[in-house]
Amino acid sequence: MTGQPLRLRDIMIVGGGCYGTYYAGQLLAAVERGRLECGAIRVVDRNPDCQASRQLSASSALEVVAAEWDEFLDYWLDTADPADTIVPSPLMPHLMSDWLHRRARTMWPGRAIGQGSVTEPGRTPFDQLAPDGTRYLSHADWLCPVHCIEPAVCPVIKAPRAWQMEETVHALASRLRQHQPVAGVATFFCRHRIFGVGMFGVDEAHRAETELQRAGASGDPASLVVATVSGCHGAVSLLELGVTPPAREPQPVLY
Repeated sequence: MTGQPLRLRDIMIVGGGCYGTYYAGQLLAAVERGRLECGAIRVVDRNPDCQASRQLSASSALEVVAAEWDEFLDYWLDTADPADTIVPSPLMPHLMSDWLHRRARTMWPGRAIGQGSVTEPGRTPFDQLAPDGTRYLSHADWLCPVHCIEPAVCPVIKAPRAWQMEETVHALASRLRQHQPVAGVATFFCRHRIFGVGMFGVDEAHRAETELQRAGASGDPASLVVATVSGCHGAVSLLELGVTPPAREPQPVLY
């Protein structure tokens, strides 16, 4: 082995199905080969008998947590270290957008908070608007392998990868601003770390929450573009904030 191992803190993997099992197996292999040093590797799935718990050999580094994703994120993101990381699944709902919606309701009780529709096209080869208003984008019009690290030269077209989904999302947000009050963009960027496994940091969740606070600080109607992306693919949602209701006047106490 050459070079120093990659050092990470705790890693949370979304889902214990085929994708989560593969990612956990890759991380465990990296640990066994001395390529990775990390804290706990947690696979979160509501089914305690999920594929990961059945197929992965017992390891002191691996923990399968039986929990609903939303409930676990609410607890874990309040306690996790900023350097901890999250491994998303390609087929999960837009969990980070849902988490920000719940954070917004905690910040502004009584304020109208909803999910808008990302009506502006992404202008990518694959571009699909889901019924809930989330837009799913990809710069690939082919099926990418699950372990692709999105290198500078795309292994499918064997040519330089002349796109970056984070830039695509910001361009989309700029077009949305032409007809609605988009106050900012919160991005969760999944980067390859090791052995074909991509992840984003808990610090990105903290920055997204700060961006949400800034977007809603004035109390006026505002929208926040929320995107979970890799270099080539992404899910884009729109969090809409209504007017902050006026504070209630204290009522006199009658004796």
